[in-house]
Amino acid sequence: MTHILSWNVNGIRAITKKGFIEDILNTSPDIFCLQETKATPSQVGEACAPLLETYDFVANDAEKKGYSGTAIFYKKKPISITKDLGIQSHDTEGRVITAEYQDFYLVTVYTPNSGSELKRLSYRQQWDQDFLTYLKKLEQTKPVVCCGDLNVAHRSIDLKNAKANYNKSAGHMQEEIEGMDNYINNGFLDTFRHLHPEEIKYSWWSYRAAARQRNIGWRIDYFIASKSIEKAILAADIHNEMMGSDHCPVSIKLSLS
Repeated sequence: MTHILSWNVNGIRAITKKGFIEDILNTSPDIFCLQETKATPSQVGEACAPLLETYDFVANDAEKKGYSGTAIFYKKKPISITKDLGIQSHDTEGRVITAEYQDFYLVTVYTPNSGSELKRLSYRQQWDQDFLTYLKKLEQTKPVVCCGDLNVAHRSIDLKNAKANYNKSAGHMQEEIEGMDNYINNGFLDTFRHLHPEEIKYSWWSYRAAARQRNIGWRIDYFIASKSIEKAILAADIHNEMMGSDHCPVSIKLSLS
């Protein structure tokens, strides 16, 4: 069994001062993926030094310092690791890392946010198209497990105030919903929703108005997986009890190596 955790940490150097190291050691995933590290690879290593006795890691950073960034920490070394999509317009923000394992590809992604004024909505639509093409190309070789902050609440069940936000707020625009539809329609399973069709659980809360305490949240962090490995998905969870970021981690357990 392979246990994988994914967490938008909203700054790796900040969250390591809020119990992050202890949470990872206590949870002890085989692999954990981070988004929005806001750090260079060396800074990620320095912040996570206590974990490096157990894990090796790879990190990808943005050209703009203190912005975006992703990382994968692993106990078992992948066959290969690649960064980015190979598309110049997308590859300056450190948003993608792919690790190849024996039975699957693991991709972690920090999907671009359309922005409070929706200035990047058209860019976001292009990203969704190009990222799906990337995943489908990987899938020609072996199944794909993709995790991260996809920056979309797919259905009304996935956010507290769906009616007030639909087609008005980044993360629940029709264009973004259709982008997620395309992943599903092209053979990817939303693993949490697949195993928990009616469960209301969120992974992100605004820092405003005590949103987390009141559970006024959004489910925007996902594991999506190739339908061909549906039977290998043993569990998919959202860990509301783990604090330190405006997101909580999500996880999956697979009977794959």
